[in-house]
Amino acid sequence: MLDSTPKELKERRFGVINPAKTCQPLGAMYAALGLHRCLPHSHGSQGCCSYHRMHLTRHFRDPIMASTSSFTEGSSIFGGAANLKTAIRNVFEIYNPDIVAIHTTCLSETIGDDLPSFLGTIDIPAGKRIIHANTPSYAGSHITGFSSMTRAMVDYFAEASLPEKKEQVNVLPGFVNPGDMREIKRIVRTMGLEPILFPDTAGVVDAPMTGQFSMYPEGGARVEKIIDAGNSRYTLALGLFASSDPAMLLERKCGVEEILLKTPIGIKATDNLLMALRFGFLREISPELAEERGQLVDIMTDTHFHFHGKKVALFGDPDIVSALTEFLLSLGMQPVHVLTGTPGKAFENEVGTMLEEAGIRGRVKAGGDLFEFHQWIKNEPVDLLIGNTYGKYIARAEDIPFVRMGFPNLDRSVHSYLPVVGYKGAMRIIEMVSNALLDRVDRDALDEDFELVM
Repeated sequence: MLDSTPKELKERRFGVINPAKTCQPLGAMYAALGLHRCLPHSHGSQGCCSYHRMHLTRHFRDPIMASTSSFTEGSSIFGGAANLKTAIRNVFEIYNPDIVAIHTTCLSETIGDDLPSFLGTIDIPAGKRIIHANTPSYAGSHITGFSSMTRAMVDYFAEASLPEKKEQVNVLPGFVNPGDMREIKRIVRTMGLEPILFPDTAGVVDAPMTGQFSMYPEGGARVEKIIDAGNSRYTLALGLFASSDPAMLLERKCGVEEILLKTPIGIKATDNLLMALRFGFLREISPELAEERGQLVDIMTDTHFHFHGKKVALFGDPDIVSALTEFLLSLGMQPVHVLTGTPGKAFENEVGTMLEEAGIRGRVKAGGDLFEFHQWIKNEPVDLLIGNTYGKYIARAEDIPFVRMGFPNLDRSVHSYLPVVGYKGAMRIIEMVSNALLDRVDRDALDEDFELVM
């Protein structure tokens, strides 16, 4: 386990120990699954594709379909053009997707495969489509890979075909679970608008059990909707790292104004989402959402003494961690160690500013790893740890209550069906956090302090 992690902090200029991220192609594969009748295609070796499929399958507890160019030694030397042509022909003939979304890997990027030139020589069947994204594994993270594939959807599909913009909104949800995507769509629809949300993995990686195998479930964003996204009035980009780049391309290409927001985790971020819809489309906040907000405020008031002053360490994807930090601060907690494996100074600036304004001295790092994160905790212990499944080893080594949040969650199930966004998601987060803290109180209580009511 991790009991032997040293407490002494030493600067490491090279090398990563236990990275708090995975690679770009996985994020690109997940984004591609958010297109209706799309088959992700990994342009590289079989091992890369197998790893990414396995990781997504374990998180969602649903079989993930994808194809690969199956590089051999010869492909690595002479290039993967022949493999790609053969693979695409076989994919359309055997699996019959409407779209093949190709992403590169470190191997195909290192040897310099030029995908646009390759695609120009491939015969694509009538009515079928191919898109691609460059996603080398040695740069960025699964979040930037997700962003690159979403950007490819805008690049290949979105069109501004009308003289005036329609009364409709695009929503780029970022790398979140299908349960979160469903909740975001519900919130927008409750405001009287029909969102064009993409990618949309709802109904794909959480498809119902019917007793019959379906290669392509009913879910996913439709291409015709993404084409029409160029005629929308606004694009809500939820999360700087996962959604900003495709939203900016949509603004440049089609003149659709971008509104950059945090992932709507917690009361403030959800308020900002609703205010953007209210003022952008002159809509009133629905009574249903107003009631949910009132319930959340009531819960925060009732449980504030569970959270006040508690020190928290949290890590994970930058958009999720940034929004979660804001919510924890609103609960009166102190996020003293905040880390993401995705590189980017914008994360450090954003989270650092939030902590400074709250009067909290904490450590914040982008592009960090869990070895250093563990060392931080050893030097300044915390009351709670929040992160993905890989945090369980630190939680066990340091005997800290642990709340699983984000990707991947490999040792628990049902999480991908239940949202953490919106007011209802915030209620769920409060329940998870308070239960973890109260379970620790019960576990450590003396007999005379073992209370029935907390």
